[in-house]
Amino acid sequence: MNRRMVVYRIGQIMMLEAVLLILPLLVSLLYGETKCLLSFCAAIGTALLLGVIPMIFMKPRDNVMFAREGFTIVSFAWILLSLVGALPFFFTREIPNYIDAFFETVSGFTTTGASLVPDVEAMSKGILFWRSFTHWIGGMGILVLMMAIIPTDSGRSMHIMRAEMPGPVVGKLVPKLRETAKILYLIYFALTLIETLLLLAGGMPLYDSVIHALGTAGTGGYGIKGDSIGGYNPYLQWVIAVFMVIFGVNFNLYYLALMKKFKAAVKNTELWIFGTMILVSTVIISINIFPVYGNVHDSVRNSFFQVTSIMSTTGYSTADFNVWPSMSRNILFILMFIGGCAGSTAGGLKISRLLIMFKSIVNDIRQQRHPRSVVKVKIDGKALDDTTIRRVSTYFVLYCLLMVLVFLLISFEPFDFETNLTATVSCFNNVGPGLGAVGPAGNYGGYSDFSTLVLSFAMLLGRLEIFPILLAFNPTNWVNKNK
Repeated sequence: MNRRMVVYRIGQIMMLEAVLLILPLLVSLLYGETKCLLSFCAAIGTALLLGVIPMIFMKPRDNVMFAREGFTIVSFAWILLSLVGALPFFFTREIPNYIDAFFETVSGFTTTGASLVPDVEAMSKGILFWRSFTHWIGGMGILVLMMAIIPTDSGRSMHIMRAEMPGPVVGKLVPKLRETAKILYLIYFALTLIETLLLLAGGMPLYDSVIHALGTAGTGGYGIKGDSIGGYNPYLQWVIAVFMVIFGVNFNLYYLALMKKFKAAVKNTELWIFGTMILVSTVIISINIFPVYGNVHDSVRNSFFQVTSIMSTTGYSTADFNVWPSMSRNILFILMFIGGCAGSTAGGLKISRLLIMFKSIVNDIRQQRHPRSVVKVKIDGKALDDTTIRRVSTYFVLYCLLMVLVFLLISFEPFDFETNLTATVSCFNNVGPGLGAVGPAGNYGGYSDFSTLVLSFAMLLGRLEIFPILLAFNPTNWVNKNK
């Protein structure tokens, strides 16, 4: 383990967080929020201190990076980012319990959107901005952002991208990894800006438009109203719903479209499955909730919004789906597991993993009938290697085991089975709202400090897709001589 390099890189990330904290500080300055100004200054000072010290005293002798270094940097960076990012909430006393503030920040960076704030409308503008800005930072990944703007001497930074970007396979869009990171963030920023302008065109105030564009882009779902998106007009709800779909799609496809490779983008199997599942789920739920709303437009609009919100793991809501019929609630619960496409900002298992597992099962059944046949699993005409298939299977087993463990650890809480189960599923899959007490009209404030920490780490496990966290905390990862 090249420990000096790991600590040095984490120091760089803390310096970047200090820079990013300047933006909410400026928002607080604009709105004259003195208490928030001081809190953000204290958080920036803490981040600078944690960044400067390792960068001065822990400069590595070499920048060689292997998988374990990359995974360790990502894991500890995300934890430290959340610990420092929680300070503004705590210093302003808008979230007086630091563990609760940590949960809120982890939920932001992991783009989960699960909140324990009982009255979000009472929070200050600067804090609300920071709360939603964490979604945007965490959506594409702060380490990917660092690679885009900070030159690196290491030729193996792909290990960082592999650890932070969601999906079973991560590849370069162009030969240079730094250029790939730049392209991803340019697409990300452009789509966020377009959504902001469309929201402004629909009459949404500038502050609200920026906040909701940041939340949609990161598929996080932190809102600034008690009823989430329910109080805005239908046009604005449709815009946000469409962009939740857009940000749930693999960003590589947008790059292909920009390169005028439309045929390759449109033929993507994962994209077709994603669209089909949204369409079918919307139709079924629309029919099921029609008696609740009494007209087609409201039924379709609320159905489409909630389906896209849950499947993209954004978590915004236009209605309290807790009161919807059982069939609709059950469909939404299933969609919590599935999530969006690989290479998007969405959480969940990812459609590509489910597709790989399904095709592997079909191949195994065929081989039972024809033992001598050799059939490769193919996605979009490309054969997958055995290592990728094995990793997907391993991930699914760990995913199930860890989710059961989280559920058991919080099961002593005084909530019903539905609440604890959906809280576990929602946090692990970075969705946000669940059912029962943690539904769209509720929050996670009733959980004890212990369960709050458990759910916080469930969100980190889900966002970083298990392996980086497990490898970083594996004692054997640290036994080699320090370089």
